[in-house]
Amino acid sequence: MNSQFNFVVDSTIKGRIYPALAIHQGRPYTQSWREFGQHWPYTTPLRIEEYCREHDIVINNYAIDTDYPDNSYYPICLGFFDFDINYFELLPPAVKSAVESGRLKVLFMYHEGDNPRRIKNRLDSLRNSAWYQFVSANSAADQLPGFVTFHDFELWYYQRNQSVLPLRPHTDQREREFTALVRLHRWWRATALADLHTQGLLDNAYWSYCESVSGEEDSPIEVDMIPRLRWNRERFMAGMPYISDELDQDQRNDHSQLEPKYYLNAYCNIVLESQFDVDQSGGAFITEKTFKPIKHGQMFFVAGAAGSLQVLRELGYRVFDGILDNSYDLISNPTQRWQRLVESIKTAQPKLHELNQLAQNDLAHNQELFMASKRERLNTLIRRLHEQHC
Repeated sequence: MNSQFNFVVDSTIKGRIYPALAIHQGRPYTQSWREFGQHWPYTTPLRIEEYCREHDIVINNYAIDTDYPDNSYYPICLGFFDFDINYFELLPPAVKSAVESGRLKVLFMYHEGDNPRRIKNRLDSLRNSAWYQFVSANSAADQLPGFVTFHDFELWYYQRNQSVLPLRPHTDQREREFTALVRLHRWWRATALADLHTQGLLDNAYWSYCESVSGEEDSPIEVDMIPRLRWNRERFMAGMPYISDELDQDQRNDHSQLEPKYYLNAYCNIVLESQFDVDQSGGAFITEKTFKPIKHGQMFFVAGAAGSLQVLRELGYRVFDGILDNSYDLISNPTQRWQRLVESIKTAQPKLHELNQLAQNDLAHNQELFMASKRERLNTLIRRLHEQHC
């Protein structure tokens, strides 16, 4: 049995819900519709609306001046959470009145991994927590009342890459050992890739670092705790950027495109996730970077927050337990987690062909699960929200 969303909205245009609170103007299926997140107050079109349409979940839209059922929400999709904005003060008067009376709740939908406790503290300082519920892509959200975790990027990559058929896993010899791709600069990524490079783990790999280093250092990997890593990183950074393809940045950011060699001709993907400590939240945040090798039939290590592999297990994916050394995922200290991950990569390196043979059932399972309908993921989200709402 499917659940459904009941949304109270300001307006719709061409069948799409217009972004709540937005000042920027745009129309669906145009460039302007994709630019809301660049303009204050940084609210965007509802990604969940696209997912529901794709996976046959009903959304009932109601105008604020009409009757609407219990468990109804005024949805606000955030491009990023701005701590300087009082979102509640921006609510239309009729919406604010309905929320104050308890007839309606604000539903924040946020696909990023910012620390949900900090967000909750900010929102609670502005209004009573009974006013709102919050959906976050950070797994730590499940520890907070009124917050629910939803791993948005699984559905996002499913949708954005749906024109590309999954690449079939194979047991043939491959020319490269690893794939390790970095598009956007993060200090911890520069530290990590410099360490892999120095230790020779990228000598026979597809790898890239497409931006030069900028900004103040903020890496959770303590560079001076690893011998000579600071010096090696400086030498590595002097040669940036490192490019492994002939694409421009817009093309690299187009997730409807795929370079098959990165998955078919390398045994294992070293995924450098968006964050390594996820805003000191204690949670995990999984993006399309991890779902790419899942869809396209490749073993992987995840350079991300502690517990990233456990999140994937809970979603039903296999993370090659018993094939790869996944002990790094249990280590909360970022520097120690990185060092253990490097040791796991080194252990796998000389026997990657053999490990790939052993991983074939897991690779097939992961592809099948990724390509399956996400209806139950959405039903679970709706049920959890309703349980909190009551």
